[in-house]
Amino acid sequence: MPVELELSSPDAVRLSLASALALQMRSGRFYRNVHNGCINLLLTYPETCRVSCDYCGLARERASSPAVPVKAARRTPPNGRSFIRVEWPLAPTAEILMRLSRRREAIRRVCLSMVVHPRAYPDTLTIVRQLTEARSGLPLSVLVAPPMINEARLRELQRAGVERIGIGLDAVNEPLFRRRRHGLAWPGYWRAVAAARKVYGPDRVNCHLVVGLGETDAELIEVCFRLRAMQVSSYLFSFYPESGTPMAHARRPSLVRWRRLQLASFLIEQNSIQPEQVVFDHQGRLARLEVGLAELSSVLADGRPFVTRGCPGGNDELACTRPFGSYRPGEPFRDYPFQPEPDDLQKIKEQLRLERLDLG
Repeated sequence: MPVELELSSPDAVRLSLASALALQMRSGRFYRNVHNGCINLLLTYPETCRVSCDYCGLARERASSPAVPVKAARRTPPNGRSFIRVEWPLAPTAEILMRLSRRREAIRRVCLSMVVHPRAYPDTLTIVRQLTEARSGLPLSVLVAPPMINEARLRELQRAGVERIGIGLDAVNEPLFRRRRHGLAWPGYWRAVAAARKVYGPDRVNCHLVVGLGETDAELIEVCFRLRAMQVSSYLFSFYPESGTPMAHARRPSLVRWRRLQLASFLIEQNSIQPEQVVFDHQGRLARLEVGLAELSSVLADGRPFVTRGCPGGNDELACTRPFGSYRPGEPFRDYPFQPEPDDLQKIKEQLRLERLDLG
């Protein structure tokens, strides 16, 4: 049955192209046989999100075309609504539930993302209950929109079956947040972080941070330490310009900068480094990591800092791999959606340029 384009949440959701492949709603295979273990779903409305972020394809002010059904979706939509540079096909929620039950053995988590919209919270709750009632046994995350939630709503989501909460902080300080995220309030986002931490407990809440919005290394690392002190995880994303947005022509962070920030943030997450062990130059760039060479060698040997930072499955192994979310197949991996192999580890070491970073 063809998808009715006027459908919106909760009757329909969008899903990432990788999720459409994983649920066999699109034909194709992943580069290097990457496994996508988390099904990413996104609320959808004709008017999309009610706010405008300079880097986001869902911004209300971005020129857009009607949502595209699964069978008609293209990898790089010309002027179409997209999120993280690819089209998120539209599908009935009932079909998603059916396919999840059929593909249960290959899926390890479901993540539902809200947008800023008056219906976002009740529709999220409805879909969460449907996912829970389907009895798939899959862990369930919700990436919440802080303007739409409060502590009582977070508790209601928890009772309905949500196991983890994500918050898209993205920018790392208030001036940058106000510059890039129009119509949103920085203090409100931190209130949401604190409320989610209170309700869900340690290491059950994560904040997304986008590298490349105009921050310095020092500003990013400061937020990573702040979140770690709260026992909230930091999930780093490498900015990738999206057509039709105000940042469409902005540059991506260099690979060497990205790799070093991945390394530093991983050491922070592992409680292996304190603020005084991270030194910056006069421009706020990472200049020195005072970490033991033995520990550094151990970390680099398996490549863990450079694997996608995401939510685990029921077995505590990484489920949310977000394959190719910030780069294209064939480009150097930004986040590895699998454990890096020996050739990958060699490339990572070359990209880090450790000989130019003061260590020890």
